[in-house]
Amino acid sequence: MNKVLISSLFVLAGLLVQAQHKPIDWALLAKVTWEEKYYPKYDETVWYPAYSKEVLGLDSALIVIEGYVIPVDVESGYYVLSANPFASCFFCGNAGPESVMELQFPKGVKEAFKTDEIATFKGRLKLNWDDLEHCNYILTGALLK
Repeated sequence: MNKVLISSLFVLAGLLVQAQHKPIDWALLAKVTWEEKYYPKYDETVWYPAYSKEVLGLDSALIVIEGYVIPVDVESGYYVLSANPFASCFFCGNAGPESVMELQFPKGVKEAFKTDEIATFKGRLKLNWDDLEHCNYILTGALLK
């Protein structure tokens, strides 16, 4: 009887952890407008995000999202997830910065993906307003779902 109870508790705990990750799509992340802002440190004017209320509500939320993986620097493990394939992603095509999300994997986790591999990730969404070294959307603790 104890084995059945313990097994059931583990299954229930696993379901609760999965239920905490809210599935989102790129259309929701597109609810952002852009303003030009001058950054003296870089001596450049760049787009500054003005996130919608819906997007602001996702800051620090556990999410699940699917997209195209774009390897930016494989050696350092720097990947982004894109709403679009490489040929039309933010870095190469006409899409905006709201269509890419930086993937930050947990320490010690090494991942390898091919360009345009479609994958689903879960993690904690971080909204980035002003660190020009990173994307506007960052998925911290990113794990392949």
